[in-house]
Amino acid sequence: MQPHLEQVPWMSSPPLVPDYSAIDLAHLRRMTLGEPHLEREVLEMFKAQTADLLNRLKAMPADAAAMVHTLKGSARAIGAFEVGEAAQLLEGAIGAHSNTAYAMQGLVSAVDDARVSIDAILNDLKP
Repeated sequence: MQPHLEQVPWMSSPPLVPDYSAIDLAHLRRMTLGEPHLEREVLEMFKAQTADLLNRLKAMPADAAAMVHTLKGSARAIGAFEVGEAAQLLEGAIGAHSNTAYAMQGLVSAVDDARVSIDAILNDLKP
């Protein structure tokens, strides 16, 4: 008896490595109305803002909670939700006067991940 052979239509395989981005592109595109130049501007501003705020937060000034709150809002606005969550944890730690060093490490790590994703997105966007 001959085996029954059937041609199966070609389908692409899933990626071997998950496609991970610390920036929710769908959210970013909704917030920028799908305008690539606006996406670029917002992402570049966010990178500059995070660099400035993290540098200022090293000393944990009296207004640290307000700075972290600002960062949390900016992160959520562009789809950097992990940065937003980390900022929320640091904001809570500052308010409770506890574990700020650990929470700050989490924020720095989340920002680093976001910057890597932002750089990749910026490289893909046409100037």
